[in-house]
Amino acid sequence: MADILPFRKPGLKEKHRGKTLCRHGHHKWVIDKEKQFDVQQGKLVTIYRCSRCDKTRVKAH
Repeated sequence: MADILPFRKPGLKEKHRGKTLCRHGHHKWVIDKEKQFDVQQGKLVTIYRCSRCDKTRVKAH
């Protein structure tokens, strides 16, 4: 027999999980390794991306 999966509408708590932290400035910054060199400045940069809301932050070296 096949497994039956329960489908239900996600609650408000599950739907907006993590968004309130970012709204108050508590981001979860992760280093984005795809782009490490800034062509306009000609410098190495570190790009941080929030894993919850995908906001980016750049730090030049």
